[in-house]
Amino acid sequence: MILRALVFLLVIFNAVPALADVRVSGKEILVDGKPFQVRGAGGEQRLDLLKPLGATVVRTYGEPPDAILDQAQKLGLKVVVGFWLEHPRRGFNYRDPAQANAQLERLAAFVKRYRDHPALLMWGVGNEVEAELDDDSAVWPGIGQAARLVRELDPRHPVMAVLAEAGGGKVARLIKAAPDVDVLGINSYGDALPSVPQRVRAQGWKGPLVVTEMGAIGQWQAQRKPWGAMIEPSSTAKAALLRGYLAALGPTTEGQILFYWGQKQEVTPTWHSLLLPDGSWTETAEAMAQAWGGRTPGGNSAPRIGRFDMEAGRAVLEVADPDGDVMSVNWSVMAESTDLRKGGDIEAVPRHYAEALVSSDLTGAKLGTLPPGQYRLFVTVEDGRGAAATANLPFLVN
Repeated sequence: MILRALVFLLVIFNAVPALADVRVSGKEILVDGKPFQVRGAGGEQRLDLLKPLGATVVRTYGEPPDAILDQAQKLGLKVVVGFWLEHPRRGFNYRDPAQANAQLERLAAFVKRYRDHPALLMWGVGNEVEAELDDDSAVWPGIGQAARLVRELDPRHPVMAVLAEAGGGKVARLIKAAPDVDVLGINSYGDALPSVPQRVRAQGWKGPLVVTEMGAIGQWQAQRKPWGAMIEPSSTAKAALLRGYLAALGPTTEGQILFYWGQKQEVTPTWHSLLLPDGSWTETAEAMAQAWGGRTPGGNSAPRIGRFDMEAGRAVLEVADPDGDVMSVNWSVMAESTDLRKGGDIEAVPRHYAEALVSSDLTGAKLGTLPPGQYRLFVTVEDGRGAAATANLPFLVN
């Protein structure tokens, strides 16, 4: 009986995955003593696709990560588990002991719940908490308290703080107020990306640096139509930009995390979305695979949009598929978004105008009569093998 019990306990022990040894040494993140490159995306969809691209992590923002941790463990991914520190721009007061202590209590319970999960790589304490503030002086001690608490409760996993860009000396203020932060995360977009390492190091940061959000272009950086509508690049143009940014950041950072591995409305439904609602992927996935030594499913390539513009009320489209796949196309017209938020806050999806399309195919679309206002014409081209291309044109009806 004793022997049988010992065998049973041995089986149970061997069935439980061991926690990895994660630590920081200089600029490196070490997992079981080996340098670990943080490569992945923020989001919670299609992790099965993310891993083959060469990704090593998925990043969460504060939602309960149970399902993501379990799925990541099965796929061989690690998780940067985020805890959402509340933002002063949304009414949180870090100088109010009641609010601050209640948040720390929630953080403590969060860390205790997930600290023993084998897929956990590190903690992401907050996301852009300092953004959009005239006075951010109370934020830095708040981040420092949170990092210290996580370090005390879980010394086996590094603590990362995530800032919105690196300007205004904010990295130096973080270093002073939050010495328990092990890894620095910077969210950055567009042409600001290649200079992030230099700008961060100039402020004295000596530890690992991870670009925790990156994209081809932020809407705040985009060119505009004369009436103010922001111009979004096609998925083809975004992928070209990201290839260059990933190549520049690969040797100079300890990781890159793209935004957003899923689909969300932010100015448009496609601006930051790397996936379609049905899970189809765009050319950015190819850029990730090329940078990280992975591959897309079956080595498939996404359709490419060569030309997309408007001529006398008709949209003209030129699209090709590198693999010669048979393509299908979907057109739609939406009102220009007026529910524009800051910091990635949830935005309402604008109204669709199905009646606006008179005719459409793979060469273009003819628009009918619309009431005066601002609109966007969207096109999605799919290759029938899980890959797609997207683009949109803002237009004005007087």
